[in-house]
Amino acid sequence: MDTLVKTRPAALDGDTLVERARAMIPFLREMADKTNAMRRPTEEVRLRLKADGVARLWQPKRYGGAEGGLVQGAEILRLLGRGCGSTAWITAQNIQHNLMLGNWPEQAQDEIWGATPDALVSGILIPGMGKARQVDGGYQLTGRWPFVSGCEVADWIIFTGDCEIDGVTEELHFVLPRAQVEILDTWHTIGLRGSSSHDCVVKDVFVPAHMAVTLDDLKGHGNGPGAQVNAGWLYRVPLYALFGCFIGSAPLGVAEAAVDYYIENARKRASTMSKSSIASFTTQQVKVADAKTSVLSAWQIIRATLEEMEALVKRGATTTAEDRTRFRAAATFAGRLASNAVNVVLEAGGGGVIYERNPISRCASDMLVANRHITQTWDVNGANYGRVLLGLPCGVPALED
Repeated sequence: MDTLVKTRPAALDGDTLVERARAMIPFLREMADKTNAMRRPTEEVRLRLKADGVARLWQPKRYGGAEGGLVQGAEILRLLGRGCGSTAWITAQNIQHNLMLGNWPEQAQDEIWGATPDALVSGILIPGMGKARQVDGGYQLTGRWPFVSGCEVADWIIFTGDCEIDGVTEELHFVLPRAQVEILDTWHTIGLRGSSSHDCVVKDVFVPAHMAVTLDDLKGHGNGPGAQVNAGWLYRVPLYALFGCFIGSAPLGVAEAAVDYYIENARKRASTMSKSSIASFTTQQVKVADAKTSVLSAWQIIRATLEEMEALVKRGATTTAEDRTRFRAAATFAGRLASNAVNVVLEAGGGGVIYERNPISRCASDMLVANRHITQTWDVNGANYGRVLLGLPCGVPALED
């Protein structure tokens, strides 16, 4: 495998990938109607994502990845969100799961990226949805998982499954080729329609031992088997604590697009009744300031959270349960600000926003669905942080020490 790795092309650059995401905005807007109608990205979008390599930001350099920064990841996702919420939502899964795969054994990484370095990896990490049993050389996995975003365009998919090992039930994570997965046509929704977030079924499928890791292997700080070959700071990041920042960056881009759409329209719009310029109304001025300040503040929260985490990991420090629940709560609070921005421009937009042809209506429906994700639910993440602040156990295994 050393020879194979040496033949890889030069590693990508994080700043270059950010600019590619920015350049993709007009293309994604052009394809958005088709993406939503098909309930998955078009083939043109899938190929563009692979060619531009934005999901490879956190892939190890030895496979041609960028091993870029955390803020760059959030930037890529918010830029894609300005173009198409559904495509950004899928890319949030792809980019994060590439980082997770850096914690898998080297054999698994070689098997996935050795043949297909531009692989798109989807997944769902809901505990208890799958069941596995140990067999010679690996595991037999069975289960049904909902909300597997991007499953129809993925090359590989990660699932969780409970497995009894030495009398103890262990939560394992398995990575399977999409060809071994049955996709059910369940994604009929009011928003993020193009995100291909169908249910997936696996029936007694064999998974080799090297394609599975434990929950503890994925908690960061260099504890996973992948740390033996991926020694960079990036692969010590406690990703579970940051899911909210990255998943929330995609709908933040949606919210930014909604505000931009509204400002562009309000500058040239006149009241139907009075024929006065909408921009001259104080109420509109206050609303647009509210919306714009909300998205700017949301980005500052996400950016500051990621900068703090990156600095912490680079200096070799570890995180506490309070840190990890705080990071999740901060991301969710940023999501509340992004939602406020969309709600404000939806209210300010008048009767025109009720039409499907109005891009703000799509932004609103995409935000409504995105906010149902567990990482974007304030009652859950705020409560977890509050529990720890009050001296109680975290209660979330993925965030515990």
